[in-house]
Amino acid sequence: MRDIKKILEERILVLDGAMGTMLQRHKYTEEDFRGERFKDWPVPVQGNNDLLSITQPEAIKEVHRLYFEAGADIVETNTFSGTTIAMADYEMEDLVYELNYESAKIAKEVAEEFTKKEPHKPRFVAGSIGPTNRTASMSPDVNDPGFRAVTFDELRVAYKQQVEALLDGGSDILLVETIFDTLNAKAALFAIEEVKDERNIEVPIMISGTITDASGRTLSGQTAEAFLISVSHIPMLSVGFNCALGASQLTPHLEVLAKKASFGISAHPNAGLPNAFGEYDETPEQMASQIKEYMDKSLVNIIGGCCGTTPEHIKAIAELAKNYKPRTVEVLA
Repeated sequence: MRDIKKILEERILVLDGAMGTMLQRHKYTEEDFRGERFKDWPVPVQGNNDLLSITQPEAIKEVHRLYFEAGADIVETNTFSGTTIAMADYEMEDLVYELNYESAKIAKEVAEEFTKKEPHKPRFVAGSIGPTNRTASMSPDVNDPGFRAVTFDELRVAYKQQVEALLDGGSDILLVETIFDTLNAKAALFAIEEVKDERNIEVPIMISGTITDASGRTLSGQTAEAFLISVSHIPMLSVGFNCALGASQLTPHLEVLAKKASFGISAHPNAGLPNAFGEYDETPEQMASQIKEYMDKSLVNIIGGCCGTTPEHIKAIAELAKNYKPRTVEVLA
């Protein structure tokens, strides 16, 4: 398959949209999440979307298929919570390898199906590595600021297990995403480097932070530039932002990255900001018209969608991206 770095120099690549938004349409019950295999599981599992790669694999396959049909070049594996740390909520720590492996395998099968049909447009799988539900930089207890719910080493071990399974399942890229605490991300990146060394392999890495509010900072207090500096020691395919904000709110932060980064720039914003019911109202046309600004200003190399985005959103973005050249990267890592 052609090297993704080369393709990135030629055109803007399109990432998929929200997996969770698509799965919510099924209105799965507790029984649907459990399937036959987990029918006697001791704790509730509804809401554990990663588990659906085992209990509802056809539904996951269908989501990938819809995004590829909409024009995506890259789909993300259904593994946002695929660490022992996040799976502890469901007492499913022992399933982590299988969940990641199966999710990557499903995505890879669909990617190969599309690449075979359209060899001129190879499709890629990004192993999705989420932030976990704990933070290494801050205390969850206001009365004990020195307390930490997780250590760097615990994160590193958990991420390493996830990375190994994602690669074994066929991921082409590793995407460390929705980073709200850069220390968590550093543990993931450390784990990736460990696996690369042990296996003597190279893997394209995408890093995507999240600006949490109007202050323009991540949850652990970094500006866009500080975030970039603190991860730039890693050789990567792209750095960018996703989630938390809609497309227009993300523009100034992408401008900072585009000016300073010697890597590709990625963005996968939400479909606007959530309404009072936590739902996203922005239409594909509205979102695409805002993302047009990224392209007019040559800010991005990879573009997709996060919360609230659907294949319709990705189709509108992909149609737009065809007409633009990617941002020029001085040095592609």
